[in-house]
Amino acid sequence: MANKLISEIGLPKSIANIFAARNINTAKEALSLTEFELMELLDVGMADVTSAVAHISAVVSPPYQTALFLMEQRLQNEQFAGHLPTRLKGLDDVLFGGIPFGVLTELVGPAGIGKTQFCLKISLLASLPASYGGLDGHVIYIDVESKFSSRRIIEIGATSFPEIFHKKGMAQEMAGRILVLRPTSLSEFTESLQQIKVLLLQQEVKLLVIDSMAALISGEYDQGAPRQHSLGWHISFVKSLAEFSRIPVVVTNQVRSQSRDEICQHSFQAHKNVETQEGTEKYDSHVVAALGIHWAHSVTIRLVLEAKSGLDDIINFDGKKMK
Repeated sequence: MANKLISEIGLPKSIANIFAARNINTAKEALSLTEFELMELLDVGMADVTSAVAHISAVVSPPYQTALFLMEQRLQNEQFAGHLPTRLKGLDDVLFGGIPFGVLTELVGPAGIGKTQFCLKISLLASLPASYGGLDGHVIYIDVESKFSSRRIIEIGATSFPEIFHKKGMAQEMAGRILVLRPTSLSEFTESLQQIKVLLLQQEVKLLVIDSMAALISGEYDQGAPRQHSLGWHISFVKSLAEFSRIPVVVTNQVRSQSRDEICQHSFQAHKNVETQEGTEKYDSHVVAALGIHWAHSVTIRLVLEAKSGLDDIINFDGKKMK
């Protein structure tokens, strides 16, 4: 704002012409001088100088905002942005309607727990017509580990929404709305980010899925701990995509083993992660989300998927029960 042109600020034409004649073209140049210096340089009265400086300052300096205003604005933006319902009632209730727009939502869990199945289901939901509760848009699906299955998408759709998918050509139309990219390394993912940004602008993209983020840097580990700095730029870029496009962004993350020595390097964890004993057995490690604390702080919502033993039935993502 400091480089905003005086001619674009809206000063009276007479005083604006005097600024231009004295080669004072930007707000920064005008505000770098005292009012007495401006009065002498412009050869005008103090009242005119004071009025001009006040006007320039009001335009280029953002007004103060109260904490109440910021809170109300945030609530308004969240309400305006909306959510993508997952059709899992308990989860949607906890998330106040579903996966929120404009932020990063992370799925964490071990291999085989259902992260990709969840991503396939919400990709289908985002592509459904609005009359069926969908977002009626395209989906960008970053399939790092080649786990995306178009056949599975059709199966989920035919089971959950038979009234749509049994119509001629509808299954092909829904599947055609999901754009799949398959970078095999962090460098390829970096190259594809600009393409993703263009697609967000050109297509009616309503969901971005990255499955999985940890797989992109498989080989970027140093003694079990991720090189967090290697993802710094990518984290910022993906967050900016979410905020700019106001769409839900869902990323999956893997888990890794964390040793006691690694835990205790953080003083605030020393008392929380004390040595656990059961009889004479001691546990020297536990499972945590991969990618480190820098990544964790960039995620707005983290959903942790765990397998629970002793349950008779598990609800599948297409609505069916399986033993």
